[in-house]
Amino acid sequence: MPNFLYYVLFVMVSILFILILFILIGWRWIIKRMVKQMGKIIFTDSYQENLIELLPGLRHMGIQNILENSLRAQSGDVLHRPLGSSKKWPNLDSITFIPAQTSPFPVDGEEEVDVAVIIGPKAKKPMKIKIPLMISGMAYGIALSEEVRLSLAGAAKNVGTAINSGEGGVMPEELDAAGKYILQFSKTEWSKEDDLIKRADMIEVKLGQGALLGTGGKISPKNLTGRARKIMGLKENEDAVIYDNFVENQTLEDLKELVDELRDMTGGVPIGSKIGAGGKIEEDIDHLISIGVDYIAIDGGQAATHGAPPILADDFGIPTLHSVFRAANYLEKKNMKGQISLIVSGGLFVPGHFLKVLALGADAVYLGSAMLFSVAHTQTLNALPFEPPTQAVWNQGKYKDQFKTEDGVKAAEKFLTASIEEMKMALRAMGKRSLNELSKKDLVSYDESTAKMLGIPFSFQPWEDLQNKK
Repeated sequence: MPNFLYYVLFVMVSILFILILFILIGWRWIIKRMVKQMGKIIFTDSYQENLIELLPGLRHMGIQNILENSLRAQSGDVLHRPLGSSKKWPNLDSITFIPAQTSPFPVDGEEEVDVAVIIGPKAKKPMKIKIPLMISGMAYGIALSEEVRLSLAGAAKNVGTAINSGEGGVMPEELDAAGKYILQFSKTEWSKEDDLIKRADMIEVKLGQGALLGTGGKISPKNLTGRARKIMGLKENEDAVIYDNFVENQTLEDLKELVDELRDMTGGVPIGSKIGAGGKIEEDIDHLISIGVDYIAIDGGQAATHGAPPILADDFGIPTLHSVFRAANYLEKKNMKGQISLIVSGGLFVPGHFLKVLALGADAVYLGSAMLFSVAHTQTLNALPFEPPTQAVWNQGKYKDQFKTEDGVKAAEKFLTASIEEMKMALRAMGKRSLNELSKKDLVSYDESTAKMLGIPFSFQPWEDLQNKK
C-alpha cells in the first residue's frame, strides 16, 4: 500500500512538473492562442453579439448614468447620491495668482501673515476666528457618526476656527470639544432648545444648500439609528422629518421675525442664513438683507451632501465660481461689503481653491468633503477594498465603530494647519502680510472668457496693454 501511494505521488509530481515546464516554455504560444481566439470573436461577431458593443454604449450614456439608471430600475425609488454632483462645472483652475518678484517684493518667509477673520462685524457679538476656514454643517446622525463629529469639533478648537452643527442632533460633549460653535437652525423639530441657542457663537438659519436646495425630506428609523435618535428626541418608530419651510404659508416677514427673535435670545451673536446658489442670486441677497442677516453662506452647485437626488445635484444651481463673484459684487453694490459677511462653499478642495474664493470677495470658506476625507485619512482603509471609504464615517457606516476619535482629531487638525501654511506662503509670494490685502487684483486667468467674466487680466495679453486700457 505505501508503495502504491508513493507511485501516485510520483505521478502527480511528474504531471505538475511537466505542466509547469509546458507553461514556462509555451506561455507565449498560450497567450498568442488566447489573443488570436479573442480577436477572432471581437473582430467577426456582429455588433449585437459583440462585447465591444459596451464601448460605444458607455461613451454614449456614460458609466455613471448607466449605473444610476440600473439602480433606478432595481429600486423604483428616488436615488440619493452622496458627495454631490460629478459633472464638470466651471471652476477655479484656470485662475492663478500674480506673484511679487520685482515690485513689490515677496515677504520674508519668517514674517507672520495675519489670516484672522471676523464674521458678522456689525453684530453685537461678532465671531472672531484665527483662520478663514470653517467646518461645514455635516450633520450628526443624519450623516456623520458620533466619533467623526467629535474629531472635527476637536480639530476646529485646536486650530482656532468654528464648526457648524448641520441639521442633525447636537451632542453635549461636542459643544464642550468645539471652540466656536455655529448652530444651524434648520426646518426641523430638534436642536432648538433655548440653552443650545444661547450657547452658540453664531446661528445659521438654513433656507437651502447646494445639493438639496430648499427641499425637505424624511429619514426612516432604519436609516437613522443609535444615540442620535435620542439626541434628536425621536421616538422608536418615528421618521426624522425635515420640513420644506419653517411655518405654513411662510413669508419673508416670518423669517425676519425669526432672525430678530434669535438675535434677542443670543444677546447679539451673528445671525445668518445659508442658501444654495441659484440663478437669481441678487434677488435672494436682497431678501436676506431685508430680513436683517449678519452673514450669508452660499453653497455653489458643486456642494455635496450625505445623499441628494441626482436631478437636484446636477440640474439646479450655479457654479461656486459664478456665485462668489456675483454675490461679492452685489454686496459691494448695495454698500454691504464689510457689514454682511460672505461665506462660500461647494467644490473647494485644496488651499489654492480656498484662497481664490477669498480673493474674489468671500470673507471665509466652509469646508465639507475635504474635511470628511481628511478626518478619515488612513481610517478609510478599515472599509476598503470591499466597501466605499465613507462607510468609516457615516452614522450608518459598517465600520463606524472602528473609527478612532483621537486619530481623527490629529488628521483633521494637520490638514487645516497645512492648508493655512500653504495659503500664508502664497500671500507672502504676492507680497502681502495680511489676508485683508488680498483682492481680485491679485488674480489672472489663462482662459479668456473667465478673465472677461471676472474682470481680471487675461494671461495672453501683455500687462502694458492692460494698464493702457485702464
